[in-house]
Amino acid sequence: MSAHERERGQAALLTVLFLVVLLGMAAAVLDVGSWYREDRDLQATMDAAALAGAQALPDDPGEAAALADQYATKNGGGLDTTEVTRTTIDNDTIKVTGSRPAPGFFSKIFGIDSVTVNATAKARTGVLANARWAAPIAVDEQHPYLQGKRWNEPTSIELDKVGPGAYRLVNIDGSRGGTNPGTLGDWIRDGYEGYMPLDWYYSDPGAKYNTNPNFKSALEEAIVEGEELLFPVYRSVREQGAGFEYEIVGWVGFVVTNFTIKGSKNNEIEGYFTQVIWEGISSETASPDDFGARAVSLIE
Repeated sequence: MSAHERERGQAALLTVLFLVVLLGMAAAVLDVGSWYREDRDLQATMDAAALAGAQALPDDPGEAAALADQYATKNGGGLDTTEVTRTTIDNDTIKVTGSRPAPGFFSKIFGIDSVTVNATAKARTGVLANARWAAPIAVDEQHPYLQGKRWNEPTSIELDKVGPGAYRLVNIDGSRGGTNPGTLGDWIRDGYEGYMPLDWYYSDPGAKYNTNPNFKSALEEAIVEGEELLFPVYRSVREQGAGFEYEIVGWVGFVVTNFTIKGSKNNEIEGYFTQVIWEGISSETASPDDFGARAVSLIE
């Protein structure tokens, strides 16, 4: 065999070896990428399952576990265990763990049929400390249905004067003075887009709902749609006139079924209070000011 033929044989062998290595690399890239996507999908499912389960906490841990399992089953399965624990109050946190087999393709050449991906997620429910999409009607903390936590029972909220110039309308954007009547109606219809922390808020002076067609039409739309609104709850008031303020200590869900607006007196909104999961930031500490409005969020 000539030297030239030997060189050609060596080149062919190196080419074959190179192709084997290249195929192995391709298998690693393709299968590892597939396993990574499966891992991300499982994590997303566990995150959503934990959030779904947390909506039943802290009142019903059994229902929380069932909701988590139902959500995971509808979205590819994989949930293995659920555990309800305490962060700031009993039964306020749910932890879910899951696993799924992730099949291999090219990796089967090397005897790897599949790998198992794993994921864990925790979600917590807490009293709202900072709410988004709130409406501007203030509810007295001493309302008997709030004190008694009488959810879903017909009641009414007064809109009459609380103090000089104050008719239970709150500048929930933190401003002072009169708010555009159209804006008040928009806050009823859509809620205030910004975040609203617990704090003192100025009253919007005057009974603007009497002369504000946008306000009334927004309430009428809420009635037709059966929409749940989020009202701020106040404990104390201070000052007067344009400086009148409400101490907002929480929020409550409310479904409007009717309203009466006659003038400066005998105005009210009829409906019922609800327990609600709402967009916002929950309190990091246990709080007695729980009016049924909660936020759920993923935690580490």
